[in-house]
Amino acid sequence: MNTPNHALAAGRVPAVGLGLWKVPKPDAANLVRQAIHTGYRHLDCACDYGNEPEVGSGIATALAAGDCQREDLWVTSKLWNTYHAREHVRPAVERTLRDLRLDYLDLYLIHFPIAQEFVPFETRYPPEWFFDPTEACPRMKFARVPLSDTWGAMEDLVAAGLVRHIGVSNYGTALLRDLLSYARVRPAVLQVELHPYLAQEKLVRFARENGVTVAAFSPLAAQSYHSIGMAEAAESVLNEEAVRSAALRYKKSPAQVALRWAVQRGTVVVPKTTRPERLAENLALFDFGLTTDEMTAISALNRDRRYNDPGVFCEAAFNTFCPIYA
Repeated sequence: MNTPNHALAAGRVPAVGLGLWKVPKPDAANLVRQAIHTGYRHLDCACDYGNEPEVGSGIATALAAGDCQREDLWVTSKLWNTYHAREHVRPAVERTLRDLRLDYLDLYLIHFPIAQEFVPFETRYPPEWFFDPTEACPRMKFARVPLSDTWGAMEDLVAAGLVRHIGVSNYGTALLRDLLSYARVRPAVLQVELHPYLAQEKLVRFARENGVTVAAFSPLAAQSYHSIGMAEAAESVLNEEAVRSAALRYKKSPAQVALRWAVQRGTVVVPKTTRPERLAENLALFDFGLTTDEMTAISALNRDRRYNDPGVFCEAAFNTFCPIYA
């Protein structure tokens, strides 16, 4: 078993995780087993990804094989939008725990600051975005649930020992500031879209100054969105001269340079791949460092380009206008 140099962000979150969004169910169990064997100790899951039972099978196989101990793993999952009401939060995490075959989560995040009407487990799981996909023109249906109520129920999960840490995803500075004003259990992690085209300097600084670890999803920018039509094929951070010249200098891939930029900023990254060679490559970030000039040049690529924006994709795909960043 390989043992990579796992630099840690604040707390004990491994700085490189495996993102499991869009991993097909038939591939998920073997991918997770292979990732753990390769040296991954951080798995980024979610109810909405629809593959938690398969991820759980991969974890169980890896643990049974002795690839690591449960306490060596950092497993994250996320509360879906339809479970924001206080009475639905605990059943939601209990379902995730059953699917993942775990007794506790290391981290549980509010997936989006969007409360939708409850969909019973027996009706549809995961419920996804439509309230009733069988309607002639299906739409999202919102619920009147304050985020403070949802956070209070998340805090109860910590008290119950079901999760070790709680946090949020897709929050901006204003929502994070508001959360910090009332949280009894402070958020451990803020997970947001973060890459050289969307550097989010102010948000990263604000989180850091308040002791919140920032985790970057889609750290390779458009790479995650080409296949689902949410990015142009020509859009690629990996083709930028600032990235490619550093890759050439250090004999690394452009992807490794983009990921190194992120971890060198002090953020966690959760790149997704299903290719064995990429699994190892994405971990190999700690035997080189970018210069100040290289970091500055890559940061200067920022164009505030957000790919994962409910204010865009919800209207296009789910017939519902749902901005959260404007």
